[in-house]
Amino acid sequence: MKKQIFTLTLVATVILGIKNVHGQDVHFSQMEFSPLTLNPALAGANSPMQGIVNYRSQWKSVATPYKTLAASFDARLNEKKRDKKGIIAAGINFFNDQSGDLKVVSNNVNVNVAYHLMLNRNSTLGLGIYTGFGQRSINPNAGRWGSQYNGTSYDPTINVNIADALGSSSFTYLDAGTGLLYTYKRNQGYMTQNNQLAFNAGFAAYHVNRPGYSFVDQNAQKLYMRYSGFVNAIIGIQNTRGSFLPGFYFQRQGTAMEIFYGTYYKYQISEGSMATGFTRPMAFYLGLYNRFRDALVGKVMMEYDQYSVGFAYDINISSLKTVSNAKGGFELFLRFNMGDGGGFRSRI
Repeated sequence: MKKQIFTLTLVATVILGIKNVHGQDVHFSQMEFSPLTLNPALAGANSPMQGIVNYRSQWKSVATPYKTLAASFDARLNEKKRDKKGIIAAGINFFNDQSGDLKVVSNNVNVNVAYHLMLNRNSTLGLGIYTGFGQRSINPNAGRWGSQYNGTSYDPTINVNIADALGSSSFTYLDAGTGLLYTYKRNQGYMTQNNQLAFNAGFAAYHVNRPGYSFVDQNAQKLYMRYSGFVNAIIGIQNTRGSFLPGFYFQRQGTAMEIFYGTYYKYQISEGSMATGFTRPMAFYLGLYNRFRDALVGKVMMEYDQYSVGFAYDINISSLKTVSNAKGGFELFLRFNMGDGGGFRSRI
């Protein structure tokens, strides 16, 4: 009974929140593989060209699953130009998010432009901006409304006037944001030395124009700005096949805050043949991360040449674990990277 009451309370809170909260962005546990939702300056920062597809499903054990599908593509525009002082890059990203029993659907498309100034042979300082278009909708027929009470009980055959219930079943908005990024990369002395060191550090602000974000009153309720800061790195363990890839991520949007940290361990199965190309580079990654006061996240990734596939699973450790039975959500990503050796190495 206690579990049922808790579930009903949670569902009621979500339904009421559609009218009252200012909205929160989608997020991924493999956020480094959704680069343009982490920092717009990541376009072209670490690879000449890459395409990524992400999928996330969560809260299946509590209610109707929340599902997010995203895709991004970014590329350098002056990669073949010699004696350049900086890197000019562009990117595009898209996501579709479906939330809960009321089938709240969010769609967003953004175009990114970035410039990375070459400070020296190892470092760049980048600035990125994005602008985009968002759309949000709700299916009123999937909910239960007070106007469907016939005096004695709930009657689903009574039609709901969405104008009376919410004001509108959909709305659109324009979006904009910016980000700064510093990158450093020192390559290994020779292939088997494995002493490379590289890292990214960035800060970004999303929704700087504070677009209207409400089914009820677009002027009264605005989307909170989201602040995103992160540092991640690759640290080779000299004269071994192993590397550590630690990361720290911080995001804040309104009253919501996320602190996410952990590390991958990479094992290089094969280096790949530089001369003949007959042998392709292959690596295996195992990671453990913590979303502070929310979830432990296990990650697995496999890399073959220019292709990578990764899986993550959230183990819920918050107060919601009473209902969720510690089940949070799972993620999957696929990546194609046209870089200097493929995979995670050229990302950093």
